[in-house]
Amino acid sequence: MKILLVAATRSEIALLATHFQLPEQDFVKTKEFDLLITGVGMAATAYALGKHLSAAYKLILNLGIAGSFDTKIPLTTVVNVTSDEFSELGAENGDTFLSIDQLGFGKARFDARNNLLNNEIDKLPKVHGITVNRVHGEKISISKVIEQCNPVVESMEGAAVLYCCEKESLPCLQVRSISNYVEPRNKEHWQIGPAIKSLNEWAIRFLTNT
Repeated sequence: MKILLVAATRSEIALLATHFQLPEQDFVKTKEFDLLITGVGMAATAYALGKHLSAAYKLILNLGIAGSFDTKIPLTTVVNVTSDEFSELGAENGDTFLSIDQLGFGKARFDARNNLLNNEIDKLPKVHGITVNRVHGEKISISKVIEQCNPVVESMEGAAVLYCCEKESLPCLQVRSISNYVEPRNKEHWQIGPAIKSLNEWAIRFLTNT
């Protein structure tokens, strides 16, 4: 049984792809693992996983970058997102937000369930994430989502991966590198390149030693 690597964009796993000499395709099979590039966002991710998820995989590993609400976490830190939620899934009720759980139509939060015993994973900080269609870059909306979900990181795909894995009863792991802080949008503060480098170095070590 193999690992399925899942990333939104090839750029996020570019160093890994070069290291393992992977062709530029959205779905790549190798002897040790397969790679799926889904496209950005939860809809694209769910569609791609719907085509490729299989019980033949021993682990679904979601890799990517993320923004952090916690400025105490240094940029480029690699984290283990052990839980993630669809923070926008629900309804507005005046000034308050009603989650899909409160509405009685399902649940928004999902866990990365696995029984992995691996030193590379154990060393990573464990954090809670949110998955959004629109990344936060405005003070009021940032304050509201912190009050609502108390997230540490945000991405545009994570909860979709965990949702699909739960539905298919597949072990999963979400590992992300912090590329920026969630604040009023300021690209001068971003460290996307270094964050991708640290993520890929971690992933290569993990895949080599697993």
